[in-house]
Amino acid sequence: MTDKPKEGSFVSHLTELRSRLINSLIFIFIIFIIGYFFAENIYNFLVEPYANAVKNDGVERRLIFTALHETFITYLKVAFFAAIFLGCPVVLTQLWKFVAPGLYKNEKRALLPYLIATPILFLLGGMLIYYLVMPLAIKFFLSFETVGQGNALPIQLEAKVNEYLSLIMRLIFAFGLSFQLPVLLNLLARVGVIDSEYLKIRRKYFIVIIFAAAAILTPPDPITQIGLAIPLLILYELSIISVKLTEKNRDKENAQS
Repeated sequence: MTDKPKEGSFVSHLTELRSRLINSLIFIFIIFIIGYFFAENIYNFLVEPYANAVKNDGVERRLIFTALHETFITYLKVAFFAAIFLGCPVVLTQLWKFVAPGLYKNEKRALLPYLIATPILFLLGGMLIYYLVMPLAIKFFLSFETVGQGNALPIQLEAKVNEYLSLIMRLIFAFGLSFQLPVLLNLLARVGVIDSEYLKIRRKYFIVIIFAAAAILTPPDPITQIGLAIPLLILYELSIISVKLTEKNRDKENAQS
Protein backbone atom coordinates (compact mmCIF):
# COMPACT_ATOMS: atom_id res chain seq x y z
CA MET A 1 0.00 0.00 0.00
CA THR A 2 2.81 2.41 0.80
CA ASP A 3 4.35 1.95 -2.66
CA LYS A 4 1.30 3.35 -4.50
CA PRO A 5 1.49 6.90 -3.05
CA LYS A 6 5.23 6.97 -3.77
CA GLU A 7 4.65 5.74 -7.31
CA GLY A 8 1.88 8.30 -7.83
CA SER A 9 4.11 11.05 -6.47
CA PHE A 10 6.94 10.00 -8.79
CA VAL A 11 4.62 10.02 -11.80
CA SER A 12 3.26 13.44 -10.84
CA HIS A 13 6.81 14.79 -10.59
CA LEU A 14 7.65 13.40 -14.02
CA THR A 15 4.46 14.93 -15.42
CA GLU A 16 5.34 18.31 -13.94
CA LEU A 17 8.91 18.09 -15.28
CA ARG A 18 7.64 17.18 -18.74
CA SER A 19 5.17 20.06 -18.62
CA ARG A 20 7.87 22.57 -17.67
CA LEU A 21 10.25 21.27 -20.34
CA ILE A 22 7.50 21.47 -22.96
CA ASN A 23 6.74 25.06 -21.90
CA SER A 24 10.45 25.89 -22.23
CA LEU A 25 10.64 24.32 -25.70
CA ILE A 26 7.52 26.19 -26.80
CA PHE A 27 9.06 29.46 -25.62
CA ILE A 28 12.32 28.67 -27.44
CA PHE A 29 10.38 27.81 -30.60
CA ILE A 30 8.43 31.10 -30.41
CA ILE A 31 11.68 33.04 -29.97
CA PHE A 32 13.11 31.10 -32.93
CA ILE A 33 10.19 32.19 -35.15
CA ILE A 34 10.45 35.81 -33.99
CA GLY A 35 14.23 35.65 -34.33
CA TYR A 36 13.94 34.57 -37.96
CA PHE A 37 11.87 37.64 -38.80
CA PHE A 38 14.52 39.79 -37.12
CA ALA A 39 17.43 37.69 -38.38
CA GLU A 40 18.81 40.53 -40.47
CA ASN A 41 18.92 42.83 -37.43
CA ILE A 42 20.64 40.15 -35.35
CA TYR A 43 22.99 39.52 -38.26
CA ASN A 44 23.92 43.22 -38.38
CA PHE A 45 24.57 43.15 -34.63
CA LEU A 46 26.86 40.12 -34.88
CA VAL A 47 28.70 41.56 -37.88
CA GLU A 48 29.35 44.87 -36.11
CA PRO A 49 32.73 43.82 -34.58
CA TYR A 50 33.97 42.98 -38.08
CA ALA A 51 32.52 46.17 -39.59
CA ASN A 52 34.10 48.35 -36.89
CA ALA A 53 37.47 46.62 -37.23
CA VAL A 54 37.72 47.21 -40.99
CA LYS A 55 35.85 50.48 -41.54
CA ASN A 56 38.97 52.70 -41.56
CA ASP A 57 41.46 50.45 -43.36
CA GLY A 58 40.90 52.03 -46.79
CA VAL A 59 39.69 48.78 -48.41
CA GLU A 60 36.16 48.17 -49.61
CA ARG A 61 34.97 45.25 -47.49
CA ARG A 62 32.06 42.89 -47.90
CA LEU A 63 30.83 39.52 -46.73
CA ILE A 64 30.18 36.98 -49.48
CA PHE A 65 28.22 33.76 -49.88
CA THR A 66 29.10 31.06 -52.39
CA ALA A 67 26.00 28.86 -52.25
CA LEU A 68 22.42 29.78 -53.14
CA HIS A 69 21.07 28.56 -49.80
CA GLU A 70 23.93 29.85 -47.64
CA THR A 71 22.30 33.11 -46.49
CA PHE A 72 19.01 31.33 -45.75
CA ILE A 73 20.77 28.69 -43.64
CA THR A 74 22.75 31.45 -41.92
CA TYR A 75 19.54 33.27 -40.97
CA LEU A 76 18.18 30.02 -39.54
CA LYS A 77 21.36 29.66 -37.46
CA VAL A 78 21.05 33.25 -36.28
CA ALA A 79 17.43 32.68 -35.24
CA PHE A 80 18.40 29.48 -33.42
CA PHE A 81 21.25 31.33 -31.71
CA ALA A 82 18.84 34.01 -30.48
CA ALA A 83 16.35 31.36 -29.31
CA ILE A 84 18.94 29.47 -27.26
CA PHE A 85 20.55 32.65 -25.90
CA LEU A 86 17.21 34.13 -24.75
CA GLY A 87 15.66 30.79 -23.88
CA CYS A 88 18.30 29.60 -21.41
CA PRO A 89 17.13 31.90 -18.57
CA VAL A 90 13.57 30.61 -19.07
CA VAL A 91 14.77 26.98 -18.95
CA LEU A 92 16.72 27.69 -15.76
CA THR A 93 13.67 29.39 -14.23
CA GLN A 94 11.44 26.43 -15.08
CA LEU A 95 13.95 23.99 -13.59
CA TRP A 96 14.17 26.15 -10.47
CA LYS A 97 10.36 26.17 -10.10
CA PHE A 98 10.41 22.38 -10.41
CA VAL A 99 13.19 21.84 -7.85
CA ALA A 100 12.43 24.64 -5.37
CA PRO A 101 9.29 23.13 -3.72
CA GLY A 102 11.34 20.12 -2.59
CA LEU A 103 14.11 22.18 -1.00
CA TYR A 104 14.46 23.50 2.52
CA LYS A 105 14.68 27.22 3.06
CA ASN A 106 18.44 27.17 3.62
CA GLU A 107 18.91 25.03 0.49
CA LYS A 108 16.93 27.52 -1.58
CA ARG A 109 19.03 30.32 -0.17
CA ALA A 110 22.19 28.40 -1.08
CA LEU A 111 21.21 27.52 -4.67
CA LEU A 112 19.56 30.79 -5.69
CA PRO A 113 22.88 32.70 -6.11
CA TYR A 114 24.09 30.03 -8.56
CA LEU A 115 20.90 30.36 -10.57
CA ILE A 116 21.40 34.12 -10.77
CA ALA A 117 25.14 33.94 -11.44
CA THR A 118 24.84 31.48 -14.35
CA PRO A 119 23.20 33.82 -16.92
CA ILE A 120 25.19 36.82 -15.66
CA LEU A 121 28.52 35.04 -16.15
CA PHE A 122 27.39 33.74 -19.53
CA LEU A 123 26.52 37.30 -20.57
CA LEU A 124 29.89 38.58 -19.35
CA GLY A 125 31.68 35.92 -21.40
CA GLY A 126 29.69 36.85 -24.49
CA MET A 127 30.39 40.56 -23.98
CA LEU A 128 34.11 39.90 -23.60
CA ILE A 129 34.39 38.11 -26.94
CA TYR A 130 32.07 40.56 -28.72
CA TYR A 131 33.51 43.87 -27.52
CA LEU A 132 37.17 43.08 -26.87
CA VAL A 133 38.57 39.77 -28.11
CA MET A 134 36.85 39.53 -31.51
CA PRO A 135 37.89 43.01 -32.75
CA LEU A 136 41.50 42.29 -31.74
CA ALA A 137 41.39 38.86 -33.41
CA ILE A 138 39.97 40.33 -36.64
CA LYS A 139 42.76 42.90 -36.83
CA PHE A 140 45.29 40.13 -36.15
CA PHE A 141 43.95 38.04 -39.05
CA LEU A 142 43.81 41.07 -41.35
CA SER A 143 47.49 41.74 -40.67
CA PHE A 144 48.29 38.80 -42.96
CA GLU A 145 46.89 40.57 -46.01
CA THR A 146 49.39 41.69 -48.64
CA VAL A 147 49.06 44.23 -51.43
CA GLY A 148 51.18 42.20 -53.84
CA GLN A 149 54.35 43.49 -55.47
CA GLY A 150 55.76 42.72 -58.91
CA ASN A 151 54.24 39.49 -60.18
CA ALA A 152 52.90 38.50 -56.75
CA LEU A 153 49.14 38.46 -56.36
CA PRO A 154 47.63 40.36 -53.42
CA ILE A 155 46.15 38.44 -50.51
CA GLN A 156 42.87 39.96 -49.37
CA LEU A 157 40.19 38.67 -47.04
CA GLU A 158 36.81 37.83 -48.58
CA ALA A 159 34.96 36.64 -45.51
CA LYS A 160 32.01 34.30 -46.00
CA VAL A 161 28.74 35.10 -44.26
CA ASN A 162 28.23 31.59 -42.92
CA GLU A 163 31.81 31.10 -41.73
CA TYR A 164 32.06 34.44 -39.95
CA LEU A 165 28.73 34.14 -38.15
CA SER A 166 29.38 30.50 -37.22
CA LEU A 167 32.71 31.58 -35.75
CA ILE A 168 31.40 34.44 -33.62
CA MET A 169 28.36 32.47 -32.41
CA ARG A 170 30.57 29.51 -31.49
CA LEU A 171 32.95 31.82 -29.63
CA ILE A 172 30.12 33.52 -27.74
CA PHE A 173 28.86 30.14 -26.53
CA ALA A 174 32.42 28.95 -25.79
CA PHE A 175 33.23 32.03 -23.71
CA GLY A 176 29.81 32.00 -22.03
CA LEU A 177 30.09 28.34 -21.02
CA SER A 178 33.72 28.72 -19.94
CA PHE A 179 32.70 31.56 -17.63
CA GLN A 180 30.59 29.06 -15.69
CA LEU A 181 33.82 27.84 -14.04
CA PRO A 182 33.15 29.61 -10.69
CA VAL A 183 29.63 28.19 -10.54
CA LEU A 184 30.88 24.67 -11.24
CA LEU A 185 33.71 24.83 -8.70
CA ASN A 186 31.46 26.30 -6.01
CA LEU A 187 28.83 23.62 -6.54
CA LEU A 188 31.51 20.93 -6.27
CA ALA A 189 32.77 22.58 -3.10
CA ARG A 190 29.28 22.75 -1.60
CA VAL A 191 28.72 19.01 -2.05
CA GLY A 192 32.18 18.28 -0.64
CA VAL A 193 33.92 17.02 -3.78
CA ILE A 194 36.65 19.69 -3.65
CA ASP A 195 37.81 22.41 -1.26
CA SER A 196 39.90 25.55 -1.42
CA GLU A 197 43.09 23.71 -0.45
CA TYR A 198 42.55 21.23 -3.27
CA LEU A 199 42.25 24.12 -5.75
CA LYS A 200 45.38 25.79 -4.38
CA ILE A 201 47.54 22.64 -4.46
CA ARG A 202 46.46 21.70 -7.97
CA ARG A 203 46.58 25.22 -9.39
CA LYS A 204 49.38 24.36 -11.87
CA TYR A 205 47.37 21.47 -13.30
CA PHE A 206 44.31 23.65 -13.73
CA ILE A 207 46.42 26.27 -15.51
CA VAL A 208 47.47 23.64 -18.06
CA ILE A 209 43.86 22.46 -18.42
CA ILE A 210 42.63 26.04 -18.92
CA PHE A 211 45.14 26.76 -21.69
CA ALA A 212 44.38 23.41 -23.32
CA ALA A 213 40.64 24.13 -23.21
CA ALA A 214 41.25 27.62 -24.64
CA ALA A 215 43.23 26.10 -27.51
CA ILE A 216 40.42 23.63 -28.27
CA LEU A 217 37.49 26.04 -27.98
CA THR A 218 38.99 28.91 -29.99
CA PRO A 219 40.52 29.29 -33.47
CA PRO A 220 44.27 28.58 -33.80
CA ASP A 221 45.39 32.12 -33.07
CA PRO A 222 47.02 33.58 -29.94
CA ILE A 223 44.55 36.47 -29.53
CA THR A 224 41.40 34.46 -28.84
CA GLN A 225 43.27 31.73 -26.96
CA ILE A 226 44.90 34.20 -24.58
CA GLY A 227 41.67 36.22 -24.49
CA LEU A 228 39.87 33.17 -23.10
CA ALA A 229 42.68 31.73 -20.95
CA ILE A 230 43.49 34.90 -18.96
CA PRO A 231 39.88 35.58 -17.84
CA LEU A 232 39.54 31.91 -16.89
CA LEU A 233 42.71 32.12 -14.79
CA ILE A 234 41.28 35.19 -13.04
CA LEU A 235 37.96 33.39 -12.52
CA TYR A 236 39.84 30.40 -11.12
CA GLU A 237 41.58 32.57 -8.52
CA LEU A 238 38.27 34.22 -7.67
CA SER A 239 36.74 30.76 -7.38
CA ILE A 240 39.26 29.85 -4.69
CA ILE A 241 38.13 32.86 -2.67
CA SER A 242 34.44 32.11 -3.21
CA VAL A 243 34.98 28.44 -2.33
CA LYS A 244 36.51 29.57 0.99
CA LEU A 245 33.38 31.61 1.66
CA THR A 246 31.24 28.62 0.71
CA GLU A 247 33.15 26.46 3.19
CA LYS A 248 32.63 29.01 5.96
CA ASN A 249 28.91 29.23 5.24
CA ARG A 250 28.62 25.46 5.12
CA ASP A 251 30.42 25.16 8.49
CA LYS A 252 28.02 27.71 10.00
CA GLU A 253 25.02 25.80 8.66
CA ASN A 254 26.39 22.54 10.09
CA ALA A 255 27.05 24.19 13.47
CA GLN A 256 23.51 25.59 13.61
CA SER A 257 21.99 22.24 12.72
